[in-house]
Amino acid sequence: MKNVLIPVDGSANSLRAVRYMIDHVREHGACNLHLLNVQPPIVSGAVLAFVSHDMIQQYYEDEARTALADAKAALDKAGIMYQSSLRVGNVAESIQAYAAEQQCDHIVMGSRGLGAAGSLMLGSVALKLLHAVHLPVVMVN
Repeated sequence: MKNVLIPVDGSANSLRAVRYMIDHVREHGACNLHLLNVQPPIVSGAVLAFVSHDMIQQYYEDEARTALADAKAALDKAGIMYQSSLRVGNVAESIQAYAAEQQCDHIVMGSRGLGAAGSLMLGSVALKLLHAVHLPVVMVN
């Protein structure tokens, strides 16, 4: 059974990638689907002077829950099993590492996300992944 990673940032394009996979599963059969949300780290040392590690972790989890909500709802409604995960770090590097750890066969993702360069034809994370991974990447627009 194919192992497919869908990076999800809460954008309309990432939800389109999930819907693409729902259609794919209906047409071709089940896959092991992995939803991954990556939160950029809070890097300011000054933050740690005022906010506990637990509060920061809770923030990451809350942001991931929000970003993953629509994707999970769509898969639940379609009756498709999946697992979801949160990583904190560089987005492209975290996606690449997760795909390797989970031995994913494909990555299916939106061509643009929520980043500042959202109006580009191909988002910066997508472009970095295309150059870094050695497995098929399907870009959904």
